[in-house]
Amino acid sequence: MSNLFDAESATNLTEFTVSELSGSIKRTVEDRFDRIRLRGEISGYRGPHSSGHAYFSIKDERARIDAVIWRGVFSGLKIKPEEGMEVIATGKVTTFPGASKYQIVVEALEPAGAGALMALLEERRKKLAAEGLFDETAKKKLPFMPRVVGVVTSPTGAVIRDILHRIADRFPVHVVVWPVKVQGEGSGDAVAAAIRGFNALGPGASVRRPDILIVARGGGSLEDLWSFNDEAVVRAAYESEIPLISAVGHETDWTLIDHAADYRAPTPTGAAERAVPVKAELVADQARLAARLASAATRLMDFRRQTLTGLSRGLPSLDQLLALPRRRFDEAALRNTRALELNTINKRRTFERSASGLSATPQRLSMMIARDREKVAVLSRRAATAIDAGLKTHRAAIAGQQRVLNSLSYRNVLARGFAVIRDQDNRPVSRAAGLAHGAPIEIEFSDGRVKAVTGEGATPPEAPPAPKKKPKAPAKPPTQGSLF
Repeated sequence: MSNLFDAESATNLTEFTVSELSGSIKRTVEDRFDRIRLRGEISGYRGPHSSGHAYFSIKDERARIDAVIWRGVFSGLKIKPEEGMEVIATGKVTTFPGASKYQIVVEALEPAGAGALMALLEERRKKLAAEGLFDETAKKKLPFMPRVVGVVTSPTGAVIRDILHRIADRFPVHVVVWPVKVQGEGSGDAVAAAIRGFNALGPGASVRRPDILIVARGGGSLEDLWSFNDEAVVRAAYESEIPLISAVGHETDWTLIDHAADYRAPTPTGAAERAVPVKAELVADQARLAARLASAATRLMDFRRQTLTGLSRGLPSLDQLLALPRRRFDEAALRNTRALELNTINKRRTFERSASGLSATPQRLSMMIARDREKVAVLSRRAATAIDAGLKTHRAAIAGQQRVLNSLSYRNVLARGFAVIRDQDNRPVSRAAGLAHGAPIEIEFSDGRVKAVTGEGATPPEAPPAPKKKPKAPAKPPTQGSLF
């Protein structure tokens, strides 16, 4: 009886095909779990598939469920899945009849609390820091006065307007904006591409390569600023050959690009202020320095003029040097003229006396005339010789005075082996008592100057007693030689 009953019961069960059963299970699961929030840890994530879909698992300590994110949903996610990230996935559960499996189709993904996202951020920060991307020694110095400023930000919004307005107020320069998305899918890759694009500009490009870059974004939540924690953005900022300023969020907001940038500004306006100086202050500084330079040049010229005037007072004037030779020359010329006149008068008188004693005979007169003519010729030659000798004597005297004049120049004195000692203010020193031990001095020779330092002080040696001068014999007045 029992076997008969079991056979009849089996024939009363509904018969399903495999496809029918799989479809029924699929409908039941999807109706029961139409939309749920699932919390767990991402496991087995390897990035999006070539089709654009992402396949991974969500697990906890006791169970695992497969998950899939379709391509259209994946591109719109604010937070991309990463291996080991604890998330809350929103979606619906469905089955996969071809393999008798069930999975959750993820429609939204968020970190499982801010703590999880901060833990992920800290883990990424430590990883990049270990690679040296945040080293202070790798940071470049910002240019003092850039000619072109490159800005990577959204082309709309208050950030770009604040930067342009602040640069125009301080020092108007050429600004090149590379418009990018600063939030959402693909924003991190867009920012990284903009930084590398600016660095790739060459000399022949239609847009001049910037001298400094500003990567800016307004404030927001940690999720809103997550694009600037992207590893691609951080590496692009580190590799940038152009000095880079990060200005992401408000002063209290920190992202990973702030650590890799050469300078972190608290706000986009602060980045503009750091990028360019104040033109009015530069003009004022230039005017002040120009005035100081002109004043210093004037004081230097006055000092040199006073030094030259003081040195010139110690030299005798040309009139003083030539006064005595001129007087001697004039006196010699006067004596020579008088001597010639007196000699001519004496000779004329002698001739007249001789002529009075001659007889008036023509023969004798002609002999006397001939003899007198001969004497006159001899006297003329002797007079010319005497005049030439006197002129040579006076010329030699003048040349000697000229040599005396040249010898009075201190440079000629230097040429004979003497030197001029000057103190550190370039003033001549005439006494040893005027120099202290270790004082810097300058010694001027005939061919240049050398610097020196005084040694231990010593009293100047006593001058030897001057030899007694013999009284000069009175000068004999010049005598005029006889012409005969």
